[in-house]
Amino acid sequence: MIDATQIRKGMIIIKDGTLFRVMEMQLITPGRWKAMVQTKLRNIESGSQTEHRFRSEERLEQAFLEEVEMEFLYQQDDDYIFMNLINYEQLAMTAETIGDGVKYLIPNTVITVEMFDGRPVGIDLPNSMDLKVVRTEPRLKGATQTALYKPAVLESGAVVQVPEFIKEGDVIRVDTRDDKYLERAKTK
Repeated sequence: MIDATQIRKGMIIIKDGTLFRVMEMQLITPGRWKAMVQTKLRNIESGSQTEHRFRSEERLEQAFLEEVEMEFLYQQDDDYIFMNLINYEQLAMTAETIGDGVKYLIPNTVITVEMFDGRPVGIDLPNSMDLKVVRTEPRLKGATQTALYKPAVLESGAVVQVPEFIKEGDVIRVDTRDDKYLERAKTK
């Protein structure tokens, strides 16, 4: 059991016997009143979202998940197919189950799949990934020396803002938690 003030984004909690993923969390401390935790929760089963306000002294049950390393193989219609690296069993997950991480999936990527009672409930991407830029605008000649950013489409389909010196074919490191450009990746 955890206090409501220990809730963090991405955490899975059990509320009224149902699994919820915390999509957003904000601690509210109004003047003389007790603190509250305002959350946006997504039901793991149905995918529906709801908002809930917890009192700071409220106790919640955190779901402990089994983490299994799997390799993303391919996408088939609305399903994403993963393979367990230990027993080679294949598993299908929907985009709703995967969440925002779907925009970083490229074939042969090894990720951690979160399981609860033997069924997948989400994925845990690495904090940063190296991805190739497949489309972006060319650099403007004579542009000012200020830091200008432009959109770039990555090989996974994600769109991130990159500095103007990045060109098509460059491999960049992206922070998967907040979709931010970190640096140009070192080529081997």
